[in-house]
Amino acid sequence: MGIAERKQRQREEIRAGILDAAWHLVHEEGWAALSIRKIAEAIEYSVPVVYDHFENKDAIIAEFNKKGFQLLENQLRTARQQHTDAEQQLEAIGRAYWDFAFQHKQYYQLMFSLGIPTCESARKIPEVGECMDVIRCTIEHIIKQNGNGAADPFLKFQAFQSMIHGLVSINIIGPANNEELNRLVLQDLISGFIKGCKA
Repeated sequence: MGIAERKQRQREEIRAGILDAAWHLVHEEGWAALSIRKIAEAIEYSVPVVYDHFENKDAIIAEFNKKGFQLLENQLRTARQQHTDAEQQLEAIGRAYWDFAFQHKQYYQLMFSLGIPTCESARKIPEVGECMDVIRCTIEHIIKQNGNGAADPFLKFQAFQSMIHGLVSINIIGPANNEELNRLVLQDLISGFIKGCKA
């Protein structure tokens, strides 16, 4: 291995170490406590070393935002692939979205800014649109196969996203509710939404 390759590998290792340390801090103390100084202390490097790899804390948050939407997209696509019928696909997507939110709370809270101090630049990443396209395309398919020309796919997508996110948010930041009841509410919301797409 040449000197250039060795330096590049070392740089990648330090970058990965920074992200690992940051994620550990988030789990231990929460997003609000994350700072460049704490990350530097955790990896036993100086603050300038962290800044050499990430412009600021927002750049680190953007990396986690990107990864979160990649994980969510994978989960939604996997759920959709289990079915061939678009309505069943959307039901599976809704359940997968719910499961992701509670299996990956730290990611979800960051991705949708639930009490997290983040920046607008962290939200402007292609992975957000790619993830949401899984939902949007499935809704469009339901509308088209039912010949509902009066339905606006974009408005329907916004309604679906608001509906699911609202239910998740209530349960993430509020007191714990009955899981079985929440599942029934989720199913009822999705079923009602699908009927609206077909009307």
